[in-house]
Amino acid sequence: MIRRDGSWWYRGSTIGRKELVCLFSSVLKRDVRGQFLLETPAERGVIEVEDAPFVAVELGWAGVGRDQVLTFRTNVDQVVTAGPKHPIRMAHDVVSCEPTPYVHVRDGAGRFALEARIGRAVYYELVALAEPGMVQGRQVLGVWSSGAFFPLGDLPEESAHDDGDAEG
Repeated sequence: MIRRDGSWWYRGSTIGRKELVCLFSSVLKRDVRGQFLLETPAERGVIEVEDAPFVAVELGWAGVGRDQVLTFRTNVDQVVTAGPKHPIRMAHDVVSCEPTPYVHVRDGAGRFALEARIGRAVYYELVALAEPGMVQGRQVLGVWSSGAFFPLGDLPEESAHDDGDAEG
């Protein structure tokens, strides 16, 4: 099992060796039904994932505006540069409406990707880099990376009227 905090568990105990977790993460796949699988040439087994299999724990950035490039390091030391092939998406908890950001790490089968949930501290860093933009006629705050604009959330009404000429 992979818990929401990114910890890996086997038979009720945490897998404490990072090297072993990194090895398992390298054979993690996602099938056309969205199930997570650990798959080697010899074996294949379903693994339960509470949220996303990875957590983005560090953010690096270079440049500004449209030329900005955002790079995430995951809890298994995989580095992903956000952009058209590795988009950032926002989801909202159905009960609390809290935003939860994710970054695409690698493709799965069909439409199901393997993603990293962007950790809270990293999300706050993203918000600090955010700028106003327009997405589908809505004023939003978002970030640029590798030439793509990723909305993080709608601008409050009073802010949207104050800066109505921003384009993203």
